[in-house]
Amino acid sequence: MTTKLTQLLNIKYPIIQAPMFLVSNVAMVTEAMKAGIAGCIPALNYRTLDELRTAIKELKANKVEGGSFGFNLIVNKSNIKYKSQLEVLCEEGCDFIITSLGSPEETIRQAHQAGIKVFCDVTDLRFAEKVQQLGADAAIAVNNEAGGHRGNLSPQELTNLLSQKLTIPVISAGGVGCKADIDKMLSYGAEGVSVGSPFIASVEAGVTDEYKQACVDYGEKDIVMTERISGTPCTVINTPYVQKIGTKQTWIERVLNKNRKLKKWVKMIRFSIGMKATENAAKKATYKTVWVAGPSIEHTKAILPVKDIVSNLTN
Repeated sequence: MTTKLTQLLNIKYPIIQAPMFLVSNVAMVTEAMKAGIAGCIPALNYRTLDELRTAIKELKANKVEGGSFGFNLIVNKSNIKYKSQLEVLCEEGCDFIITSLGSPEETIRQAHQAGIKVFCDVTDLRFAEKVQQLGADAAIAVNNEAGGHRGNLSPQELTNLLSQKLTIPVISAGGVGCKADIDKMLSYGAEGVSVGSPFIASVEAGVTDEYKQACVDYGEKDIVMTERISGTPCTVINTPYVQKIGTKQTWIERVLNKNRKLKKWVKMIRFSIGMKATENAAKKATYKTVWVAGPSIEHTKAILPVKDIVSNLTN
């Protein structure tokens, strides 16, 4: 299967194993490369720069023909590690970087100097045209079926719009759980897809068996939007705990968010609290289950090795 994405990354299938906070790891991406797709890890999954360096070196050693690896960077001011992480990625080298939540201008400039391609998360045409102007190698169209922080437009609407208006390749992110979904996204004009939630229930994923099994037991109808993790709407599995705490900001958060001077600090505190809750649920069994996932878990029927998940997506 040849598309602009397979040519850009020299991969067999036009699929990126999406970067997932706390979930993605070297083992997952290694198996993704062996299966002929690209894999990506959030740089924030590593607490220190030395850990990030070690991961890059392991992936370079594990790389095979037909596979590719990259890292995701949060490029706004909330990520105080951003510039040092970018420096490490450029020093050590990787195939691509995916940028999220901010201007990718600096990342594009430095990464291109190091021979690294840059793909940028976008949710609308205005920002997509901006990243194209800045020199992005592809736009990742995050639609309203994506897991975690998602866009507002449907896969068809967003992919059609961007593929018609942009000259760089469009990669559709969200709503892919089987081969028929990939074929559909390609028919909308996408040159590839970014797939996350189906890989949560992989043998190699670094989360609890309870989290993995939840992706098997729950389905599309069980995915809800919550503001209780980062302050920005995020999709999670509607567990009893999520039902108990609710999905809306508290009244005091709503009041403080209306204050322009305090809004940034309120969001940073909410982000910190929410990420800690997500980490606890992902890394250990707890009744406080805040499991991030998208509606594509509808197609997840068992906990499988990454290679089998890729096979299900491509056959």
